[in-house]
Amino acid sequence: MNWLAALNHLRESNEPAVLITLVSVRGHAPREAGAKMVVSSWDCWDTVGGGNLEATAVERARALLKVGATTPELLTLRLNPQAQNEFGRQCCGGEVTLLLEPVLCARPHVALFGFGHVGLELGRILARLPLHLHLIDSRQAQFAPERLSALHDAEANIHLHPSPIPEMTLSDLPAGSHLVIMTHDHAEDAALCDAALRRPDLGFIGLIGSGVKWAHFREQLKREGHTEETLRRVTTPIGLPGLSGKSPAVIAVSVAAQLLGVMSTQGAPRTPSSEIEKP
Repeated sequence: MNWLAALNHLRESNEPAVLITLVSVRGHAPREAGAKMVVSSWDCWDTVGGGNLEATAVERARALLKVGATTPELLTLRLNPQAQNEFGRQCCGGEVTLLLEPVLCARPHVALFGFGHVGLELGRILARLPLHLHLIDSRQAQFAPERLSALHDAEANIHLHPSPIPEMTLSDLPAGSHLVIMTHDHAEDAALCDAALRRPDLGFIGLIGSGVKWAHFREQLKREGHTEETLRRVTTPIGLPGLSGKSPAVIAVSVAAQLLGVMSTQGAPRTPSSEIEKP
């Protein structure tokens, strides 16, 4: 697997990495400028020349990963017998400069249950962000090509889940996923709240609607065995307090801002992958 394929696979696996690029060569070196490799906390792919220069770069990359660094840095190494090398001698006679770029491959998962007017507007906003966006609706027509065209320039990884029983999709979502529940049917909303509260590993659980709606849901969910502590996991109404307006676009902006706040404090889950092909 080359560096680009590895980087893409790490992104899908929600793992951070460091991209190492050989940016300049003076004199002789094992590889030419432009060579790249990717380093994760547990493996690496491709090569920038091997030997001491690569081992030193990998060690520094893992140090950056350990502290969660986000700022790129340059590393210059001399390849001659007089250089102080920790991982063996390299007598090529040149000097190389490497660029180490931390890549935040981990992408949070956000699931929108209900892809109606508000769902479409919220999807248009979230699709511009580096995340996994799951769109779930029991109505197949909501995924018509003309509606999905609004997401054509998405940076997010879009996952479509047309499902007659939306709560069944919950089992497909990874731990730490954030949910926004806003279907066209209050019975679906209630079933989704019940199913979501039975997964303690989920992140934000937001429910659209009024206080009256939540009062009815609370009583129903209590009868299903949920405690007051469990019910406090549901955020309703959703959106930033004080931002008035009931149009789908205004609600979407408000909810998107709330989600960004949640994700910036909670971060994205990391799940080490054992399926990435070794070099």
